[in-house]
Amino acid sequence: MKQMIFLLALSGYFSWADAQQGPISGGRHITIKLSPLKNTKIFLGSNYGNTLALFDSAYLNEKSEGVFQGPAKLTGGIYFLVTKDPNYAIIQGWDFLMDDEQQFNILADTSTMESTTITGSKENALYAQYSRYSTSQNKRIEKLIKEFKDSTSKKTKKDTANAIKEEAKLRDGVKQYQDSICNKYPDALLSALFNTMKRPPIKEIPTINGKKDSTYPFRYYKEHYWDDVNFADDRILHTPFFEAKLDEYFKNLVSIEADSIIKEVNYILLFARTGKEIFPFLLNKFTKQYMNPQYMGQDKVFVFLFENFYAKGDTTLLDAGNKKIVTERAYNLMANQIGLPAVPMNFVDTAGRPAPLYGLKSKFTFIVFWDPTCGHCKIEIPRLDSMYRAKWKAMGVSIYAVNINELELKAWKNFIIDNKLTGWVHAHETAAIQRATEKANQMNFRQAYDAKFTPTYYLLDEDKHIIAKKLSLEQFDEIMKLKMKK
Repeated sequence: MKQMIFLLALSGYFSWADAQQGPISGGRHITIKLSPLKNTKIFLGSNYGNTLALFDSAYLNEKSEGVFQGPAKLTGGIYFLVTKDPNYAIIQGWDFLMDDEQQFNILADTSTMESTTITGSKENALYAQYSRYSTSQNKRIEKLIKEFKDSTSKKTKKDTANAIKEEAKLRDGVKQYQDSICNKYPDALLSALFNTMKRPPIKEIPTINGKKDSTYPFRYYKEHYWDDVNFADDRILHTPFFEAKLDEYFKNLVSIEADSIIKEVNYILLFARTGKEIFPFLLNKFTKQYMNPQYMGQDKVFVFLFENFYAKGDTTLLDAGNKKIVTERAYNLMANQIGLPAVPMNFVDTAGRPAPLYGLKSKFTFIVFWDPTCGHCKIEIPRLDSMYRAKWKAMGVSIYAVNINELELKAWKNFIIDNKLTGWVHAHETAAIQRATEKANQMNFRQAYDAKFTPTYYLLDEDKHIIAKKLSLEQFDEIMKLKMKK
């Protein structure tokens, strides 16, 4: 199976002759003989979260010998070999652990990976011992399942129960073996891998004071999900387990409400703070995810990250271009978070008369930023008017429509007349109002409402607090119906 591999950091490649010079003090020196590959370049790859990446390379001579060598150690984790031809293909079925010493030897053959030997590495010796045990257990499980399925004899309930019991016993044996390694070698890389892979057991529903507590299994599972996982351990980033487990946690165990996400994100980042690789990785992951989130209101998480991390010095983790993007995006979102009072807009109407946003007194205020030359607006604005006349007007909704294109005032007015957009407050910001806003050092409405695209919608409550934003008209309609019921 082909997978995309990204080249993160190649340190140059070394030949077998380099290996004869001996290990570099404090660095990595991993000799390899990989038959039958000859006179070719190979790469050393690993996971970087859910991404596969290359971190080093070596040249195999005519004897299939090469060396991965460099002045600095690679971050520990699970590593694999990649051939250059035809398309950076991973050598399947074989991987090894990058230990703390990184001074070991690999002898392997691509046709018989079971005969691979690694010498000079305690971590890989431990890993090989575990692999042999888990492989034997898995073969027994496969045999048990095959025999049970292939048998032509009629199965009794006792036969089924015994087969299930035997399979559970074999799987439990693997788990106990893993636990024994974690207890005996708590600082070993293999222990960190097992702890990252772990999931808490599913607990039965307890009875408390005669009542069953149906929420207990979920609470227990969530509370113990990260047991024994060290968020500051960069090594777990170089495994296929960590980011997948993180994604599973936020998908299944964390509410989509921004405040719930903020609590979890803050906890994880604070514990990962000392991680050289994992902290910037996590901060970047959460930033990208919540800068333009899947659900309305989750951009509050991004604003939290900016105010509590980036604004306190973590912009040093970004290059100049990304620093500008993150900072500008944060300032565009700060003033329009769900629950905040809407930023005042003291604009004028089509006749030049004052038409302030806060002058509207209604159950709901629906703000629309639009452009009379925008093709999408020409479709959506009449739809909005139909929704307003059919439902919203009777529900006590006022519409505050802002033309963002000061160069098309005539087209704006003509569109209003042609489409009979009556009953709305039509407003725009004059050049004088814009200059006054700049002179007062106040943010303009485009920044205050993140009105980059048209049309952009906001829904305010009676006190002009933001209820919802940037949804479809139908979604706004559903929200108002729910609010009216309450």
